[in-house]
Amino acid sequence: AFVSGTLTGTERARVSRACDARVTMSASRSAATSIPFWKFQGLGNDFILIDNRNSAEPVLDAEQSAKVCDRHFGVGADGVIFLMGPKTSDANCAMRIYNSDGSEPEMCGNGIRCLAKFAAQCDESLPSELRIDTLAGTIVPVITSDGLVVVDMGEPELELAAIPADATHLGPAASGNSAARGMVVNGASFDIVAVSMGNPHCVTWVDAQQYAELNRTLEQVGPAWETHPAFPRKTNTEFIEVLSRTKVNMLVWERGAGRTLACGTGACAVVVASVLAGKTDRKCEVVLPGGPLFIEWRESNNHVYMTGPAELVFSGSLQL
Repeated sequence: AFVSGTLTGTERARVSRACDARVTMSASRSAATSIPFWKFQGLGNDFILIDNRNSAEPVLDAEQSAKVCDRHFGVGADGVIFLMGPKTSDANCAMRIYNSDGSEPEMCGNGIRCLAKFAAQCDESLPSELRIDTLAGTIVPVITSDGLVVVDMGEPELELAAIPADATHLGPAASGNSAARGMVVNGASFDIVAVSMGNPHCVTWVDAQQYAELNRTLEQVGPAWETHPAFPRKTNTEFIEVLSRTKVNMLVWERGAGRTLACGTGACAVVVASVLAGKTDRKCEVVLPGGPLFIEWRESNNHVYMTGPAELVFSGSLQL
């Protein structure tokens, strides 16, 4: 795919105007020769956004998406997100996403903040509170007056079979923490908590020295966690250094993307797991390599709320 693009001026005017020229498909996907795209990032977790509301299926397939995500031969991104028409009667739109390896996750926390900003700028008649259909259910982001996006991520799933996680590959936590389980990775034992935020997460805690070492070696360590037999659909993994009851550092190895600068669903899973393990409060700042996310696991309704930025970087067109 050949990519052309220029830096943007004002986000809203640029996206709203360009969305008028959204991709129009004929009977076959091959009819599209020029596909407009917009590059967004949320704390460095970057995505290619495509206005796909005129087609029932994504205008790029998994292989094409992986190619345009390549940082040397394509646009470069952690994934491609398609703004789709709503699938349910009370939704404003829907989300489909391919990871940089071509796999399709259920949803993406940073990605849905980017999609919310993109949808609102494509259609200024949309309300500030959106309902977005995803493969993980309906997600509700709210665009605030200061440009941040607050996302109601729903309730966490802790039942192993539903995550899914296989208890036969897990044991008791070495620390004796009743909320955690033990897992052996590359011959070493770790306390972990498995959580689904619509996609599977494996959360573990390390000290400052281990955190620094993981930051140097994550590319070597991450794949063994992602493909661990305890997670039959693979897993995202979060390595956490607890700084206080209200602040943690987080490194993430994402399923299908590898090391990324941020992971929204991961940050949510981290706070849920850390509360259950008695390590943090329900309101917590999660500091990722790309910047902080603010997470609240609300006791009143069991929902997790994520607050963070999403910004347009540039736009262009794909010539396929």
